[in-house]
Amino acid sequence: MGSISIILLMACGIIFAVAAIAIGRKLSMKRFNPTKGEAYECGIQTEGDTWVQLHIGYYLFALVFLLFDVEIAFVYPWAVVFKEIGMVAFVEIVMFVLVLFLGLLYAYKKKALTWM
Repeated sequence: MGSISIILLMACGIIFAVAAIAIGRKLSMKRFNPTKGEAYECGIQTEGDTWVQLHIGYYLFALVFLLFDVEIAFVYPWAVVFKEIGMVAFVEIVMFVLVLFLGLLYAYKKKALTWM
């Protein structure tokens, strides 16, 4: 019964998603408005070309920030149960922090931490 219920659940999910998209397309108004295609930023009219490419360094900086921000989501629960688990948890977190430190060194060598 386990595999049948999973298949039934997946089928119901797919049917629901397709039905929602089909109903939305059927009931929506299809009027073209050139104003909807314009770039909007704080209510101020744009001047010049609105498609500006950003330097890739900004994205790398954001990814490094996210990496170390998400690290806290793993370190906090570890700190809560550290006394219960013991030395095994300590060795695991040392390896985890070592891998993160190597990632930080790599980002530093690639100059991903320097602001443009």
